[in-house]
Amino acid sequence: EVKESPRPSSSADQSAASARPKLLSTTQYDFVPGDRILFFDDFSQDAVGDFPALWTSNGSGEVKTVNIASGTWFHMNGEDAVYCYGKKIDFPDNFIIEFDVIPDEEYTHGATLTLYGDNPEEPMELNSDLYPGTAGLHITMKKEGWETKGYAGADEAWLEGQAVRNPLRPEQVNHVIIWVQQRRVRIYHQGAKVLDVPTNIHSGVTFDRLRFSGWDAGSCPMITNLQITTASPDTRSQLLTEGRLITYGITFDINKAEIMPESYGTLRSIADVLREHPGVNVRIVGHTDSDGDDSTNLALSKRRAESVKSELINTFSIEAARMETEGAGESQPVAANDTSVTKAKNRRVEFIKK
Repeated sequence: EVKESPRPSSSADQSAASARPKLLSTTQYDFVPGDRILFFDDFSQDAVGDFPALWTSNGSGEVKTVNIASGTWFHMNGEDAVYCYGKKIDFPDNFIIEFDVIPDEEYTHGATLTLYGDNPEEPMELNSDLYPGTAGLHITMKKEGWETKGYAGADEAWLEGQAVRNPLRPEQVNHVIIWVQQRRVRIYHQGAKVLDVPTNIHSGVTFDRLRFSGWDAGSCPMITNLQITTASPDTRSQLLTEGRLITYGITFDINKAEIMPESYGTLRSIADVLREHPGVNVRIVGHTDSDGDDSTNLALSKRRAESVKSELINTFSIEAARMETEGAGESQPVAANDTSVTKAKNRRVEFIKK
């Protein structure tokens, strides 16, 4: 249970911000997540011990909890198995995939993610080919680094990328971000850009399928918080012209108010607007989904809004007097709280121009 703390004064707010370490600041990690959620699955709607209802596989798997992290995790524990999301996803030209993954201790291939386009003449929900579909992007997260392969049929050459920086850490939570902009592929892990290939996808290739796979006995990863969003919004236009910005790029752990490091890019873009327009003041509003009771969610949303204000003060030197905070809890949903996707849409931070 999360209990509400007394709201600090502006001076206490600034002191608290100074006492905490700053967010990770690196120009290689400062992209802004998309403004529209296309897909989200944290397996919270699946019973622990069951295979996830929306997925299919030629191997075994189950939903689990772990002692090193909160939430529920999909353990892909079949040897040489593939795990496909059971429905088509309409990927745009520009999108971002994010997920948390825990590799096994003895892994060599921590996880392999493949995005591909189904053959319309032979649609297959479960495709166990190494390079499935008519064309695709194959991303392998190895113990020694990262490998990407864009493919488009037997007559086309692979478009490859490799990197050894920041490989997955075994038996730890790893946050992976894959940013696709038409043919360009960038991968970020644990606060750094690890790979950037400008032509990693064949021209004209589109995706509508997603799957994970493992190709050795030790590749039995656990994943959660799998999210796909569209390209980032024009922050200046939304906040200055429309007077309101809803963002999913400021993230928190479950039932906590500490801001995750991958939120840096979103915070920086908002801080840039406030610095360039010193006459603009904002109200920061935190929102939650409907899980838990009303009072707990209201208190949590207040603390999250205050955390955002503190980071803008401490990390980006925005004056405290220009910002006020508010917690709305679960009282202002933008979608029904009946699926993982709609709940993700309701967990948001809103900036309102005063």
